[in-house]
Amino acid sequence: MAKKIASEIINDINCHLSKSSKQYYSDFYIGITNDIERRLFGEHNVDKENAWWIWREATDKEAAQEVEEYFLAKGMKGDTGGGNDETTYVYCYEITSNTIE
Repeated sequence: MAKKIASEIINDINCHLSKSSKQYYSDFYIGITNDIERRLFGEHNVDKENAWWIWREATDKEAAQEVEEYFLAKGMKGDTGGGNDETTYVYCYEITSNTIE
């Protein structure tokens, strides 16, 4: 998957949001990481096969943070900060009773 600029990732996430049964931004979690498998499926306990989720790789950490801050301002759960220069993955998932925020 090719790296994307912030506006492309925002568009991808918004398109994917329309496929969810949830209607509020607060029903979703947005974050950035340098390791999708560890963070999304391990630490957040998102079901890889039966859950609503999306991730994209940004061109750099600044683009990833821009996407994260955009959706946090809309009301998604999550927090800013942390990471290093390799923190270029943006992920979003639907919060369920099984996920760990």
